Amino acid sequence: MAHFKVENLSISFGGIKAVNNISFEVEPNTIFSIIGPNGSGKTTIFNMISGIYKPNEGGIFLEGENLVGKRPDKIARKGIARTFQNIQLFGNATVMDNLMLGRHIHMNTGILSGAFMWGRRSRAAQEEIRHREIIEHIIDFLDLQALRDVFVSNLPYGKRKLVELGRALALEPKVLLLDEPSAGMNTEEKDDLRIWIKDIQEDYKVTILLIEHDMNMVMGISDRILAINQGLKIIEGTPREVQKNPDVIAAYLGEED
Repeated sequence: MAHFKVENLSISFGGIKAVNNISFEVEPNTIFSIIGPNGSGKTTIFNMISGIYKPNEGGIFLEGENLVGKRPDKIARKGIARTFQNIQLFGNATVMDNLMLGRHIHMNTGILSGAFMWGRRSRAAQEEIRHREIIEHIIDFLDLQALRDVFVSNLPYGKRKLVELGRALALEPKVLLLDEPSAGMNTEEKDDLRIWIKDIQEDYKVTILLIEHDMNMVMGISDRILAINQGLKIIEGTPREVQKNPDVIAAYLGEED
C-alpha cells in the first residue's frame, strides 16, 4: 500500500501564490479530502501531483520517491491516476474502448501486433486477455455491463463520470486523485458514487485524494481533511475537527450556506 506525502508545496502564477507552502501526509489506503472555496488552489495541487504543473518549491513523494519534475505519463506509471472536473474521455469511442485505453501504460506495445501466431496464442493475445479481464472486473464493479458497447457521447453525464472513474481504475493506481467526482450528478448518483468510492478504498486497496464540494460526501467518507483558502492551509484534521473550525466555517462551509 502506497505512502504519499507532499512537503512545502508552492507555486506562483504572475506573481500571485496560488499554493503557498502546503504540506500533508496521506496514510496508505485512506481517503484524504481537500476542501476550500473556488479558486483556493485545490485543483492546482492536483495538477502539481499529476505533473501538469511543476511546483516552484517543495516535494511530492510516493513511497519515498520525489515525483517533482517527472512527466505526467511517468507519474502515471509510478501509480498515480486521476479523474478531472471536466470529463476527459473519447466521445466517439465505446465505454469498453475508453476503459481499455486506461490500460495503455501496462501494455507492451511492441508485441501487440497480431493476436495469433501459427495457430497458437501469442504473448500479445495472452496479454490482451489479461487486460480485458481487468476491464471486465471494472465493468462489473461499476455496473456498466449494459453500456459496454455504447459510445460515450451518448451517455448521460453521471454515467460518463463513472466511465472516467473506471478508466482511472484501469491504470491499477496506488494513489487515485478524484477531482469533483460528483459534479453534475443527481442525488441518487451521488449516493451510489459515495458507496463506490468506499468500495474502491476497500476492494482495490487504493489511497484516495478527493476534491469535492458536496460536504455530506466529504464528511461521510473522509478519514482526514485538509481545508485551504487562497492557497494557504487553514486546518488539517478529522472530519469532526474540520467541521467545527471557525475559519473553515467562515471561508468555506459558510459560503455553501
